[in-house]
Amino acid sequence: MASSYKFQGWIALDKESAKGNMVWQEYEPKAWTEDDVDIKITHCGICGSDLHTLRSGWGATNYPACVGHEVAGTAVKPECEECASGLENHCTKMVGTYNGIYPDGSKSYGGYADYCRAPSHFVIKIPDGLSLVEAAPMLCGGITTWSPLVNNGAGPSKRVGIVGIGGLGHFGLLWARVWGAKRSLRSPDQVQKKPTQRRWVL
Repeated sequence: MASSYKFQGWIALDKESAKGNMVWQEYEPKAWTEDDVDIKITHCGICGSDLHTLRSGWGATNYPACVGHEVAGTAVKPECEECASGLENHCTKMVGTYNGIYPDGSKSYGGYADYCRAPSHFVIKIPDGLSLVEAAPMLCGGITTWSPLVNNGAGPSKRVGIVGIGGLGHFGLLWARVWGAKRSLRSPDQVQKKPTQRRWVL
């Protein structure tokens, strides 16, 4: 299916891209299938995994690459339904949001771009009242902390321990607060101290 728009993004050509040496250029998205959705990107969060991929820190990156998996925007073709299938992120045949290879041999490109194309069952509708700028970082740090808290029954009768208050820790604190759990925060430098010197913050 032909598009009236171009797929362009910040492209990493080699390991030096992690030092800010990405280039804005056009790229070829995966071949369109009827199960896909194209998204006009308005916001994309920044995750540590983006930097690892840019510098080939988790194995060789398939350059050129466009990173960014915390993508928020508007579906431009077609409208899509939410996915409720469960644990597809554990599938051995999973194709990541970026730096992945689809079964047809085409590459996946991420959200540091104008548009991206993805299988529609991985696309969810952002609820009315939640801005896309607020939603984008929730698509990694938010779900990474939300899932274990839900799966372990966080709530008023539980205590939740958080080590560090970075990209993930602050979401863990927010979720625990919303659910009424008691919260304990420990900074990474406190982990290095002797147990009697550690300070807990509620």
